[in-house]
Amino acid sequence: MSFRTTIRNLDPRPARRQAGSNLFPNRLPRRKLGLRSTRKPRNDNREKMINKNRKIYIGSAWPYANGSLHIGHVSALLGADILARYFRQSGADVLWTSGSDCHGTPVEVRADEEHKSPKEVAKHYHEQFKKTLIDGLKFSYDNYSSTLTENHAKIAQEMFLKLYDQGDIYTKVQELPYCNKCERFLPDRYIEGECPECNYKQARGDQCEECGKLLDAKELINPKCKTCKSVPEFKESEHFFLKLSKYEGEIEKLLTKSDNWRANAKGFTKKFLNEGLKDRAVSRDTSWGIPVPVKGYENKSIYVWFEAVSGYFTASVEWAKAQNNPDAWREFWQNESAYHYYVHGKDNIPFHSIIWPIILLTYGDCLHLPDSIISSEYLTLEKKQFSKGRKWAVWLPDYLKNFEADSLRYYLVANGPETSDADFSWSEFEQRTNKELIGNFANFIYRSEQLIKNNFNGSLKAPEKYNQYQTETIEKAIGGFEKVGNLIETGNFREALKNVFEIAESGNRFLAETEPWKIVKENKEQAGNDLFVCAQLIYCLATLIKPFLPQISVKIDEQIGKSSENWEFEKIEKVELKNIKPLVKKIEEEKIEKELAKLG
Repeated sequence: MSFRTTIRNLDPRPARRQAGSNLFPNRLPRRKLGLRSTRKPRNDNREKMINKNRKIYIGSAWPYANGSLHIGHVSALLGADILARYFRQSGADVLWTSGSDCHGTPVEVRADEEHKSPKEVAKHYHEQFKKTLIDGLKFSYDNYSSTLTENHAKIAQEMFLKLYDQGDIYTKVQELPYCNKCERFLPDRYIEGECPECNYKQARGDQCEECGKLLDAKELINPKCKTCKSVPEFKESEHFFLKLSKYEGEIEKLLTKSDNWRANAKGFTKKFLNEGLKDRAVSRDTSWGIPVPVKGYENKSIYVWFEAVSGYFTASVEWAKAQNNPDAWREFWQNESAYHYYVHGKDNIPFHSIIWPIILLTYGDCLHLPDSIISSEYLTLEKKQFSKGRKWAVWLPDYLKNFEADSLRYYLVANGPETSDADFSWSEFEQRTNKELIGNFANFIYRSEQLIKNNFNGSLKAPEKYNQYQTETIEKAIGGFEKVGNLIETGNFREALKNVFEIAESGNRFLAETEPWKIVKENKEQAGNDLFVCAQLIYCLATLIKPFLPQISVKIDEQIGKSSENWEFEKIEKVELKNIKPLVKKIEEEKIEKELAKLG
């Protein structure tokens, strides 16, 4: 997006001394500000996104409630909060649901390790997730639920039963790994072996975390029981299967419309389609889960990937009931003009690009299919994979005890695995926080406020006229709203944040070139006018930064007055500063050394 100004009759004299006109009436449409767009018309799908009456649904991955979250989880989920906050500011009606995945073998494995019941473990980590994600990182969910709720179990069973009754789920006997020593069938997380696709040595019985391939336990090379390390034998067990193969054509059609899917989501989905979709078991021999709602099979549970992914819908229904409007979910799920985002890591791609769409298609009732899949790549830590066993992780509860949440949010957007694998380095975290977040962004705001406080007692009024340089500086901020907004809508969070920081950089240049600390001695009015331009930029930055760094935005509001809650430029008439203090704490090298010492 580019802008071309059409301001006329500007004085060609040096910018700092020239007079101009008051070009910024409060909340004028951009066409009246002399800004003309040169972009091409959007396609029909894009027009839905810019409709101010749109309904935006956002679903982010449900983390397993089997242990504390680490910063790798945050890197995959953060985009959902950016989207939700931005769309609310832009006037859209937003519903963002997610929750804790409390069933499945990951929770059982952790329960075995801690000698607790799976329910105790799941509830503990569910509460911890709410505290760290909502209270700590300020994720703005509309409903953060869990798969333990009665509402979720009821709807998941209804969906299962409908698909079974209409023939999209069927039964067949399969050979499953059975551990004679543990005397049990081995669900996916209780069996490990070598992946036949990429030869990763610790592939699970349902999926290889290294290459993403969906697996059958029989495909594993040299499989072993995760609990006792013995070699399992395969025994027959009757289970329910979802007819994925029947809907290959529907997924191919969906893929052709996937303009707003990230490249990895398209690539993975094409790969699965080229290999041919295979029917997949939707039940398991485990007591920890939602019981299969078919008579005679109550001792089996619905496979977690079926019932957990259904949580996007069940949590939406739960949200509607909480609003005392049980049908409120329909405007998001049965509305053709709604727009659906799914945000997760790349290991979750097949569940969102293939399995969940097929469940939606077979369940019917005109439920909305995914429009945008925002799937991040992997994050490593100091060039190594996260590992609980090797104590190689930065756990979110520990991080929040020692550092500010927005520093992590900044780093994971600016240096996260948006479109390629990325690495979290403590030394780089220190440098980027201190040099970029503080040195560029926060420092411009703090310097400007201190100059206003020291030279004008913290109070300024808008100048009657702006000169050319002042005009150009403010127009750059105005143009940022549309440019940054477009980038957020398409999931380009890093580039969007970069554009916000470029506005702060233009403010730093403006300060350096106008030198109000010098000019105030000879021309106080001119210095005041220049500093008011800085104040106007700060108001814009406080609004633009809200989706990315919400706590820093609140601090700016407290210092310079409430910024706009809407995603638009708002002209200010005066400035009354209060409680000026640094926005971000500098990270000391000693703290980084302590964190590095914890690893391994």
